[in-house]
Amino acid sequence: MDFRVGFGYDSHRLETGLKFRLGGVDIESEKGCVAHSDGDALIHALCDALFGAAGLEDIGTHFPDNDLKFKGIDSTLLLAKTVDILHEEGWGINNIDLTIILERPKLANYKPLIKNKLAEILRISPAAISVKAKTNEKMGFLGRGEGVAALAAVTLIRNH
Repeated sequence: MDFRVGFGYDSHRLETGLKFRLGGVDIESEKGCVAHSDGDALIHALCDALFGAAGLEDIGTHFPDNDLKFKGIDSTLLLAKTVDILHEEGWGINNIDLTIILERPKLANYKPLIKNKLAEILRISPAAISVKAKTNEKMGFLGRGEGVAALAAVTLIRNH
């Protein structure tokens, strides 16, 4: 069996008055992400992990942040296109492990929503996805509430 492992990371600065989305789900928050697209750091990290595992470079190669057609785009559309590219290359998703690093808001109530939304877009079972939320224990830019970071690990299997 041919399988690959990929890892992704993304972070975005947070500012008051902006919309906040993670995993395609709107998060109630005073602050949102400063970004070229909708700033969904979780989906961006996931796309990087998926592209990396397949040996297809990164999200910036496929969806450059200097291309106006991606300005303000819903990142779920980028993830759906990523899945299409993977399938065209013969890859299927085996499992996904995600970690969000954010002081506030707390994400416990959002994790099931995020998991189900991603499973729908990825066309896999929610059981194949793990979503975890951590704080940075008030250390650094994440701990001061100045940003959000996301980590993604994936395994792909070759569809024969």
